[in-house]
Amino acid sequence: MQYPYKDLEKLTLPSLFEYAVKKYGKRDAFAVVGEKPFSYNDFELLVKKMSELFLVSGLKKGDKVILLSENMPNWGVAYFGVTSFGGVIVPVLPDFNPIDIHNIITHSEAKAVIVSSKYLHVIEQYEKKEDLLFAFNLESFTMEFSHIKESQEAIYEEVFEEDLASILYTSGTTGHSKGVMLSHKNLVSNATSIYNHIEVRSDDVWLSILPLAHVFECTAGMLIPILHGSSVYYLKKMPTPTILLDALQKVRPTMMLSVPLIIEKIYKNKILPSFTNSFLMKTLYSIPFIRKKLNQIAGEKLLQSFGGRIRFFAIGGAPLSPYVEQFLIEAKFPYIVGYGLSETSPLLTVVKRDGKIHFQSAGYPVANTQLKIQDKDEKTGIGEIVAKSPSVMMGYFKDPQKTAEVMEDGWFFTGDLGYIDKDGYLYIRGRSKNVIIGPSGENIYPEQLEAVINQKKGVVESLVIESDKKLIAKIHLDEEFVDNLVQKFPKEQQQRKIDEYLEKMRKEVNSEVASFSKISKFIAVDEPFVKTPTKKIKRYLHT
Repeated sequence: MQYPYKDLEKLTLPSLFEYAVKKYGKRDAFAVVGEKPFSYNDFELLVKKMSELFLVSGLKKGDKVILLSENMPNWGVAYFGVTSFGGVIVPVLPDFNPIDIHNIITHSEAKAVIVSSKYLHVIEQYEKKEDLLFAFNLESFTMEFSHIKESQEAIYEEVFEEDLASILYTSGTTGHSKGVMLSHKNLVSNATSIYNHIEVRSDDVWLSILPLAHVFECTAGMLIPILHGSSVYYLKKMPTPTILLDALQKVRPTMMLSVPLIIEKIYKNKILPSFTNSFLMKTLYSIPFIRKKLNQIAGEKLLQSFGGRIRFFAIGGAPLSPYVEQFLIEAKFPYIVGYGLSETSPLLTVVKRDGKIHFQSAGYPVANTQLKIQDKDEKTGIGEIVAKSPSVMMGYFKDPQKTAEVMEDGWFFTGDLGYIDKDGYLYIRGRSKNVIIGPSGENIYPEQLEAVINQKKGVVESLVIESDKKLIAKIHLDEEFVDNLVQKFPKEQQQRKIDEYLEKMRKEVNSEVASFSKISKFIAVDEPFVKTPTKKIKRYLHT
């Protein structure tokens, strides 16, 4: 397919915004589910109103502005309102601890804050408020506090492709949050890079359920729809199952972005039990051709529960369980998988919809992206995934040392391990920092073992670690499942029943994995594992 964005003058956010307004002005842009959408023309008026207000209030090109808010149409207004005059937007995940948010405000050298009413208290607790020009309420479009001495003239400076557009603070799976600097070119080139992989249309309707402050939702769930004149709907409340199901029926989206956790929960809690709740069904489901037929029927029901119009259900942010992917394939559910990082704006690969099945692949490189495998193992072909692309970050803010650790001659070292097959498709095996060395020097990828454990009955989540040269699995079991397991037994026997179940499960898992990956012990943990705001387990806290 030919490059479809020839009328896009520059790879900058203001240019992308102008392109969309000019081409799709009267079309619906953003809305809250159940409320009237506003058009791209309305969007333009709000962006101009905000940017002019900020300029006369003393902001200028290069100034950093914090954006702290849940998803809403005005989130996009703030994003473009700041970047339209060359300001640097610093989106913050609302799930961050208030202390972390305060540290980000200080570290980013922010001049102002844009905040929703829900998180205003976090800004009010900030001890250095006098260092900020103002705090702006995203919903009322009013100043919450201001230290502006006099109005300035609203002067728009030219914005260039290589200018800094955004700083994203990573959620810190290793305990250290870093400020990822993304230029206008990084972000816009990434939004334009998927045209050979996915067809996005102006009549597409998106339902947004992931946080916009995460680069996956920001680029793929906001910039890409804007680029194509699609409409995006936001939830008014947290996406509980009831709220989400209601929204799916009202919006009937054609496009959605998700993380594996969501679809895995649906499969494990809703679909799988219906096929395993009796001996007969369990036996039938174990026969491949019957399983495929049952999965296809379940897939049709799943599609209807999503509103019946889904064309692309994009999954990213973490690896997809092989058991769930097998179901999605057999169910003929229109899913696609992508891979990327905050440092790459984020998309590096997306699975092409070419009629071929690339089971467990993270996808094929998007336009203008090169991938290679560094320090490749001769037997397996597995090594560190290294990327070169116009979407690769400028570096980490105020941290040249950490930047130098991951960048070399324009190549970004992802820290992920994987291999590339003969067709150019990428397969990921885990994080290099998480690899456990087996008894004879074999590489053991805990994420793969966890995928096997997590599909077992009663398991909510698991974590595989090494202790005294043995593999240990920490298991968080479902409370209701545990209650049903032990309810017929006196209290003094209940722990023994849990231990017996864990031992039975351990033997099952060990029969399904390589001999050098066998797990010595399963340990039940009472509390869920501590996670980042993007729902990745903070492994360093549990090892």
